[in-house]
Order: sequence, then C-alpha cells, then structure tokens
Amino acid sequence: MITLKMADWGPPSRQMYSILICFVSLGILEVYGNASPSEIEKHLELGKEMMAKGQLQDALTHFHAALEGDPSNYLTLYRRATVYLAQGRARAALEDLNHVLEIQPDFIQARAQKGNILMKLGRLNEAHIELEKVLKKEPTNSEANKNYLAIETLKKNYMQAQMFFSDKDYHHAIDILTQIIDICPWDIGLREMRSECYLAIGEASKAISDLKAATKLMSDNTGAFMKLSKLYYGLGEPEESLNQVRECLKLDPEHKECFPHYKKVKKVAKLVQDLQANANDNNYQGCIASAKKVLKVDPSVPELLFLAEDKLCHCYLHLDEHAESLEFCSSALARHAEPRILCDRAEDYIALDMLDEAQQDYAKALEIEESFNRAKEGMQKVQKLQKQAKKRDYYKILGVKKNANKREIVKAYRKQAQQWHPDNFQNDEESRKKAEKKFIDIAAAKEVLTDPEKRQKYDNGEDPLDPESQQGQGFNPFQQGGFHNFHGGQFKFHFN
Repeated sequence: MITLKMADWGPPSRQMYSILICFVSLGILEVYGNASPSEIEKHLELGKEMMAKGQLQDALTHFHAALEGDPSNYLTLYRRATVYLAQGRARAALEDLNHVLEIQPDFIQARAQKGNILMKLGRLNEAHIELEKVLKKEPTNSEANKNYLAIETLKKNYMQAQMFFSDKDYHHAIDILTQIIDICPWDIGLREMRSECYLAIGEASKAISDLKAATKLMSDNTGAFMKLSKLYYGLGEPEESLNQVRECLKLDPEHKECFPHYKKVKKVAKLVQDLQANANDNNYQGCIASAKKVLKVDPSVPELLFLAEDKLCHCYLHLDEHAESLEFCSSALARHAEPRILCDRAEDYIALDMLDEAQQDYAKALEIEESFNRAKEGMQKVQKLQKQAKKRDYYKILGVKKNANKREIVKAYRKQAQQWHPDNFQNDEESRKKAEKKFIDIAAAKEVLTDPEKRQKYDNGEDPLDPESQQGQGFNPFQQGGFHNFHGGQFKFHFN
C-alpha cells in the first residue's frame, strides 16, 4: 500500500486525478490531504453527530473537511449528499452521488437515491435508466419499483399538460401540472409552465409563488427573477419589482433585459415612494403633485394608474375639491370597486348635495364588506341628511358653499339680512310676513354655521335648532342676537 499526501504533489490535473481515483479504487494507493487519518476520522464522527442533531450546516463543514483529506471516501460523499438533500440542494447532492457511483458502482442505495433525485427533478429518462439498474440488482426494492412504474404515467401526463397549454386550456393544464409537480417538485420547467397558466387566468399570487420556487431551485435563474420583476411591476408594486431585478443583476450585472428594466423600475419606484410618503404625511398638495407624475410615467400599467387615481381621489377630497375628487374616485372604482374608495366618493356626493348617489355608494361598500364601519356610519349620516333636506338648508339660505369659512358666512349673512330686513317691506303686509320668515331662516343659518359645534352636528345630518331634536328648543331670533325688540313695526337689528 502506497500512502501519499496531496500536499506532496500539488494540484492534480484532470488526467492525474482520474489515475489517482483508479488507484484508490483498486486499493493500491491511499491519498490524504494535509489532514492526518485521525483528523479525518474525527471530522467524520463530528459530521455524523451533527447530522443526528439536525445541525446540517455544521455537519456539512465537517464532511467538507474530511473529504479534503480523503476525497475518495464514498461513504463520506454519500453522507454529504444526504445533508445536501436535507437542505434542499438537489443538484449538489446529485453531483456527490455521481462521484460515489464512479468510485463504487455497486452501491445500490446511492443509485436508488440518485434515481429518486432525477425523478424529482423531472429528468425522467435518466431516472428510468438508474432505477432499471437498481431493479436488476434488487428486483424486490419496493420504492424503486413504485417510482419505475410511475415514470411512464408521468411522461404521458407531461405530454397532456403541454397539449392543454398549447390549446390555452389553462385550467386543465394546471390540474395536470399540479399532479406532476407533486411527484417532481424540483422540476423548474413545470413550475414556470404552471406560472404562465396562473397568469393567463388572472391568479398572479400563485404565479409568483411558482416563480419564487423556480429561483430557489436554481440559484442562477436570471430568467425567473426577470419574470418576477415584470410581474410585480404589472401589479403596481415597483418596490418589490426593484428587489427582484436587483437579484437578476447580482447574477449578471450587464444582463440585456434586466439592466434597462432596472433603470425604468427604479424611477417609478421613487415616484411611488414619494406619493406614499406625501399621502401618509397628509401632505395633500404634495400627494396630488406626486400622483400626477405617477399617472404620466407609464400609462401602460393599469395598477399604477389605479394607485395614482386612488390617491388623487383621496387627497382632493381632503382639500374639499369635490369635483376633482369625484372624477378620480370614479376612474379608480372603474378599475377596482373597493369599499374605501366608494366611501370617499360618497363623501364627495354628500358635499355636492347628491345624497341618493352617496347612499348608493355606501350600500355598494356594505355589499362588498358587510362590517365596514365607515360605510355604516356614512349610511346613517346620509339618511339624516335626506331627512334634513326636507327642512331648512342653511347653506342654501345664505348662498354659501359647504366649505365656506366663518368670515364668508358672516359676510353672506349680512348681505341677506340687509336684503330681507322686515323694515324694507312696511308698505306690503304680505311681503313683510314673507320677509320675516326669510329673516328668521337667515338668522338661524348664521346661528348654526358660525358655531363650530352646531355646524358639525348640522353637517352630520342633525339640525341643532330643530324643535324635534333633543338640543333644539326652536329658534327665536328676536331673543338670540340676530335682531330683537319689536316696537311700533320697527326691528332693531344687530349684526354680530
């Protein structure tokens, strides 16, 4: 027996390595690295101990060390392959098993394991050959028999799935592919085909799941990363799209598809980030400016348009620019009928005195999400406003908008009060009585709309001066600051 340390002869050539392996298999030569036999044995024992404890990475470290010292130990190679499999690294395991079988072709357990891996990878012809070799040596091997018989069925199913896919019968293709993937879970091609089927029927989340599995099954899968990036971009998620295209560029910094796509997505992601930040900070003017940029950046992506329209709907609403808000709410709802947006549009309708339309939107929101509190509260508010609409409308009485400030309200009140002061109608009893009624309404409107608490109640559908309400005791302007003291047909009028 000749013993030789690898350090004695330096890095071997491919030809020298083959000769050495041949000598080792014949028992003529023992080759060790820098480690001594006792050190190799120690690594082997520690590796087995770590495997038993489930500490796979530590086990792998020790098996690496043992194989550096004794690369021809087929049992160590087999154990390392087992660790790789436990980590889901099928290709690394397969490479070790190939080395095992080069050294020890009759190691049936390794060949059976190789056949199983090939089958899970979808490499059915190769699996067929390996399992056939196993059954020649061990005809009663139950697992090998089971897998061997399943291969023909898998081949037929694969052809059928391809036929359904070509015919665009995606639902049936998915059913067949799912059956195959259950047995061949590491077949990247099957995952990518099923992903295409899911995309075709609008199930993007399942398509993403299959593509992510494809990136894990093959670490340098730039194509899958690119598909994921485009898919996320199409879903209006540029930040996640950016993450995926970066993974592609890590593998190939000059990738002909990934690099230009990266530049485009980076720009869009920044715009969307600014939009979200402005919306979260209640910077409504900034929100509108950012949303308009997103609208223009790529009109070919419906989900990006929806995102921008949604924010424009919401931010214009909070600026009391209801006509603009209504336009973008309607555009967003044409893409996705979301309860939140329906409630935003309902608030626009309320501000524009379109109560029936507001009620319809709240009803739609509750159809989609029965427990949506904002819609429930909105429905109650609309019902109060509809009841109130049959009575006095203080905004219309003064001729002001619903977002008018106190100064505008007082100005309108003075103008109306001067116009309808009863003293202006002394010569016509009927006109004077009409003016008195009008003047009472004007004073009531001023009373409610210049008092923040009363105005809030009124805006929520409750008239604080309504005698039927709990707070309302009726309103008599002769005693409440609008005008009072009626003497000889003369009203003494006070502007507040």
